[in-house]
Amino acid sequence: MTSLKGKTVLLTGASRGLGVYIARTLAKEKATVVSVSRSKSGLDKTSDEIKIVGGKGISIPFDITNVTEFSTLVHQINKLVGPVDILINNAAIIISRTFVDYSLAEIQSVVTTNLLAPMELTRLLLPSMLERGTGHIVNIASLGGKKGVAYNSIYSASKAGLIMWSDAVREELAGTGVNLSTICPGYVSRAGMTVDSDLTIPKFAGISIPTDVANAVIKAIKQNQSEVIVNGGLLNESMTKLLLAIGQIYPPFVNTIYRLIGIDKVNSRHRENFDIGINRGYAEIPRK
Repeated sequence: MTSLKGKTVLLTGASRGLGVYIARTLAKEKATVVSVSRSKSGLDKTSDEIKIVGGKGISIPFDITNVTEFSTLVHQINKLVGPVDILINNAAIIISRTFVDYSLAEIQSVVTTNLLAPMELTRLLLPSMLERGTGHIVNIASLGGKKGVAYNSIYSASKAGLIMWSDAVREELAGTGVNLSTICPGYVSRAGMTVDSDLTIPKFAGISIPTDVANAVIKAIKQNQSEVIVNGGLLNESMTKLLLAIGQIYPPFVNTIYRLIGIDKVNSRHRENFDIGINRGYAEIPRK
């Protein structure tokens, strides 16, 4: 798919974080952006961003944890703008805990939002794409799904599942005209964990800006890239790939490197800040 002009794109998690930047970049490509999120006020802001760059889009407030209602959402989209050409599964949540401190409700929330929702939405939209012989699915995963990280075990598990499911479905789609890309960002400024102003990301861990991820999404669609790592520039991304490859052969080495870099300390600090926010009543489980 060399051009996104006139294509209808369904973007989940569009009300904040990476979603806003992805929506803006899609609008610049002259795509019609269908923005979905549970936050109406956030969607209004995204709509303003789309209009600023001269784009076209509609907003649909919807809580994607209501996976049994996805058929209603898809029906609504088909009535408003017709069939979806591109699906971008971006919505995600992260809850930092030691594993034994997670509640069942928190585990279910993370897994439903990060893994089950993309699966079900794809399942419902894929038949139309296959029938038309064209389409693209983009799943926003994470480096946390390539290598488990302390205090984010459920998030890592959900993103690892997303990566492996994407890989399997990609094989099934070979030769159909429908393609699938997985984007794996590391730390991203002004999005996810880094919204916590008390966190300092270690230099060697790598950190990207949101537009890096948004541009990677567009490039992945146009060039039909299978999996893309976004982590603070070409050199750092190359080192990350090498480290992950070594980890497949000798995991203890990568664990040591992660501890030396200080990734476990960053996640522990985020866990502490999150708990303080919950206890004081000014934070909630984050959801895009």
